[in-house]
Amino acid sequence: METTDLHTILRLPTGIFYAHGVKANVIFFDNKPAAKAPWTKAIWYYDYRTNVHHTLKKNPLRIDDLRDFIECYNPTNRHKRRETYHAETNPDGRWRKFSYDEISNRDKTSLDLGWIKDQSLADLDNLPNPDVLAEEIIENLEAGLESFRAILSRIATAS
Repeated sequence: METTDLHTILRLPTGIFYAHGVKANVIFFDNKPAAKAPWTKAIWYYDYRTNVHHTLKKNPLRIDDLRDFIECYNPTNRHKRRETYHAETNPDGRWRKFSYDEISNRDKTSLDLGWIKDQSLADLDNLPNPDVLAEEIIENLEAGLESFRAILSRIATAS
């Protein structure tokens, strides 16, 4: 955030490019020369992770799924962006801006921010279909097994 103008983060559903459970973010930044003050003044977030269910096989991410992000991103003039989030009138707005100070004052300066209430944790009637849940469980298990196999392979080659 100090040597670049990190201006946008797109939070994608876990497992969208790889195994389920693996978080994916797309970051947008402009490289800048070294300076005394940080270049990043604010970061815009688009949360396309919370309450969004995609799978690699049955419900893959498509360009149409990102149309709202593209409109909010405003590629023709990113300085004229407007938040869709509002604490009182639209707490589920996916487009929100955080200042550099808000982010740098967080514990460990984490960029993994979330503000939308996860419906699956609060509303049991709003859970995904059982086949989607089963597929996500299988993808999680397969990803875990793959990780353990990779660790075992590294241990074996290091010995």
